[in-house]
Amino acid sequence: MPQVNPTAAEFGAGPREFIALMAMTMALQALCIDAMLPALGQIATDLHVSDPNRRQLVVGLFLFFAGIGSLLPGSLADRFGRRPVLFACFGGYVVLSIACALAQDFTLLLVLRALQALATAGLSVLPGAIIRDRFSGDGMARMMSTISVVFMIVPMLAPSFGQAVLLVASWRWIFGGMALMGTVVALWTYQRLPETLHPDYRQPIDPRAISANMWEAATNRAAFGYVMGGALLVGALFGYINSAQQLIAEQMGAGDRFPLLFAVMAGGIAVANLTNAWIVEKFGARRVSHAALLGFIAVGTLQVWFSHRPNETLWQFIPLMTLSCAMMGFTGANFSSIALQPFARIAGAAASLQAFLRMACGSALGALVGQAYDGTARPLSWALLLCGIAALVLVLYSEKGRLFRRLIPAGQPRPVPDPSH
Repeated sequence: MPQVNPTAAEFGAGPREFIALMAMTMALQALCIDAMLPALGQIATDLHVSDPNRRQLVVGLFLFFAGIGSLLPGSLADRFGRRPVLFACFGGYVVLSIACALAQDFTLLLVLRALQALATAGLSVLPGAIIRDRFSGDGMARMMSTISVVFMIVPMLAPSFGQAVLLVASWRWIFGGMALMGTVVALWTYQRLPETLHPDYRQPIDPRAISANMWEAATNRAAFGYVMGGALLVGALFGYINSAQQLIAEQMGAGDRFPLLFAVMAGGIAVANLTNAWIVEKFGARRVSHAALLGFIAVGTLQVWFSHRPNETLWQFIPLMTLSCAMMGFTGANFSSIALQPFARIAGAAASLQAFLRMACGSALGALVGQAYDGTARPLSWALLLCGIAALVLVLYSEKGRLFRRLIPAGQPRPVPDPSH
């Protein structure tokens, strides 16, 4: 019998600190995205970008390359452990944030943003694998939702952080703040997070083994619909993020109120995740997420109707977009948990592939929605509705036509064996 490694609590990180640590690790990438939104106009002016839609690439390229970068870290973490890969990602985050702050050319900034996304993709991939190492079933969905509540604090506050920096300094100091945050979270992780990979689950770095693991994760019917359905919903959300500054701050006249209104709408996701953490073990991840997906489609129908009315107002748009975000909050953690459920042995590879599909497909779709911006909410509204309908079809495929089934009973945290024994 292998001896049991110290639990997170014995390392000094109890359950609440574990939740906060995982959330902040995931939130570093969100900071890279949302803190930029108030600064896009200033970046375009300083780096001589004339096409207003081209400035969206500062966000859109990051999202796309984060998706591509998601393919590798899970397989590396299945071989070498979660901690070494995490620390490599932290290092890339800090160094490339500083490099972005020093960029003097828009094209160079885009290249550095792409490299930053590639180097740091593991920050969004590996928390899912770490959680899967310790939890399963609806218990995992509850943990993911609880973490998402804390995680959402950063996207909600990130535009306000960016706006606050712009009041006293240039946009370059936003990247300086990212580097500082990355350093703090890396030191925290080093002190508090033990290795969670079971030694018996270590996978070889063998192209055939990696390909086999990826193929297994990609072709599992029970997971496929949730991964691709989630990718479509993420794409709709990214389309909103890409066009939010132009649509809300400029076209609808929010101006300096944009960071606050963005936080209100993002708050819909946070409230949904908090509620989901309370109810998911009672009703099940499938039942909650299926009901939310139907609600998302209903809200999307209303958004299309309002967007085709003359002179849609800010106060018509915000409540409906907040509801859409809330429905995404109920689907996100639950879809991810259901999709990872079959893959205890290859959790890292499965988390990587699923994150790749969600991010790459979602970012490409989000970029198309953003570039389709025409001064109205119509392209976004249609994207939200059509993505919701397509996601429902994919979920029905995974569920063989049956909705609202119960996931397996909640799992309990597992002890983490010590690889040295």
